[in-house]
Amino acid sequence: MRVLIVGGSGFVGTALTEELHERGHDVTVLARNPEDAALPAGVETVAGDVTDYESVEGAFGGRDAAVNLVALSPLFQPSGASHEEVHLGGTENVVRACEERDVPKLVQMSALGADPDGPTAYIRAKGRAEGVVRDSTLDWILVRPSVVFGDGGEFVSFTKTLTTPYVTGLPGGGKTRFQPIWVGDIAPLLADCAEDDGRAGRTYEFGGPEVLTLADVTRLAYRAEGKSVVVLPIPMPLAGLGLRLAGLVPFVPMGADQYRSLKFDNTVAENDVRAFDRDPDDLRRLADYLGVDDRSRATATDETTPKTA
Repeated sequence: MRVLIVGGSGFVGTALTEELHERGHDVTVLARNPEDAALPAGVETVAGDVTDYESVEGAFGGRDAAVNLVALSPLFQPSGASHEEVHLGGTENVVRACEERDVPKLVQMSALGADPDGPTAYIRAKGRAEGVVRDSTLDWILVRPSVVFGDGGEFVSFTKTLTTPYVTGLPGGGKTRFQPIWVGDIAPLLADCAEDDGRAGRTYEFGGPEVLTLADVTRLAYRAEGKSVVVLPIPMPLAGLGLRLAGLVPFVPMGADQYRSLKFDNTVAENDVRAFDRDPDDLRRLADYLGVDDRSRATATDETTPKTA
């Protein structure tokens, strides 16, 4: 199978490229700077920007499937192009190129909670992009993962950006819930989507083996460094005001959208990894990846955490 991975030089993209290459597929990576990526020998690369149709459409010729992974991080404020330009405009260009170049299948990486009327610019753009994919003539598959962790990922580093060791404040006491999934577990699921012709027209939500609060993740991240942390709750209205003001300062990576994203959970109702014959309990846990004893939640009471008023 000849597969084009749009955004294949990124965090998830390099893992998927390796997975499909190992399965014997002819893989081409399309990215703005593909020469910077560590890709397997024999993988073709093409430079292009999904927000510029003319720069990417030629790469779609002769492909059996495309996987669109291009995304801006929801964890930090965009410093260049907007979520609307990349997620919606970029998806419109990918769909158009697939249709005009006769690529029959598209696997689209979306996000949990994607909704055209959602609370953040990221969620709204992802939701509108899903509509573009569903309205296409393609055999499409939508994939909505929770946060993805692994080497090169942002989730743990984002948590540490928000916090400090030993004593730290977190909005609402860090009660926002996540279901982190390891990049080494999601890459085979995406590869299965690209390979299996029987999955067209479906939306899959993927999460890891456990639900962790932001406070849980914070404790794990610092335990990996041999440090403990006491979490102090910051009232959500105060946290919102602080992040909104921070967002007005040039070069500050977080703002009002990051505050709004902490007001809703990032977990799945039903873990669709089961539809791919995977048991969620067999997936890799964040604690194992970090190389620490998975006692963060069980021992949270060891580090006195004041309750939110």
